[in-house]
Amino acid sequence: MSDDQPSLMRGRRRRLLLAVCAALVAALLAVAALAPLPFSVTYPGSTADVLGESDGEPVIEISGAPVREPDPSGALLLTTITATSPDATVRLSDVVSGYLSPDRAVMPRDSVYPVGDSTEEIREHNTAQMLQSQETAVTAALDYLGMTAEEVSVELNLEGVGGPSAGLLFSLGIVNLLQGDGEGGDLTGGRVIAGTGTIAPDGTVGSVGGVPLKVQAARRDGATVFLVPRDECADAQANLPEGLRLIPVTTLDGAVDALRALASGGDVPSC
Repeated sequence: MSDDQPSLMRGRRRRLLLAVCAALVAALLAVAALAPLPFSVTYPGSTADVLGESDGEPVIEISGAPVREPDPSGALLLTTITATSPDATVRLSDVVSGYLSPDRAVMPRDSVYPVGDSTEEIREHNTAQMLQSQETAVTAALDYLGMTAEEVSVELNLEGVGGPSAGLLFSLGIVNLLQGDGEGGDLTGGRVIAGTGTIAPDGTVGSVGGVPLKVQAARRDGATVFLVPRDECADAQANLPEGLRLIPVTTLDGAVDALRALASGGDVPSC
């Protein structure tokens, strides 16, 4: 055996080892690309004008008190996101494209669907949250106006929207129909106002998630102003569409005051 033969054999073994490792890595990547991952892909969802109608019925129906006719050129849009179903298969390619795309987001499935193992269980949970949010929105709005449910009846009619994130917009809609801006005008000031945020009985506005997608849905549907929970200003600014103004809010009182100031040309808070 010549002196070169051991080194040649070692070289062949190294090349063989590298080839085997490369094949294993390729196989693992192929499996990862095809394997389902615990993520959901979310998109800008629909919007709904709480001052308008849904399936031929007013979204907000009030009896027991005089109701204003809202400015037809204005709107109060609640915003939503759409997500892949809990049993949808999300693969590595979906995750990568979602992270790279400005009009979608990839989120852990458990954060999108924290409760329930089936589509039906999740739908029931989201519906229950929405109904509770509607009740709380009525309480907060009537308390703001110095009214009670004993003298004023408010019914909210909106199908197909789940979760608690429309609370703020429902409360603002009730205030607008009963009081407007308090000076004979409309809280919208003739603008298309959109927003999101939970509402507590005392009028406190809470964070909701999905704001970067909701601002896109709002602008797509004509909004020029977006009411955002103050703690989510940075999220809203991260992918803010051109022509959409952000107004941070922490309470129902503050939201009403900001819309009044906007309509009258006063000072309006900003993110």
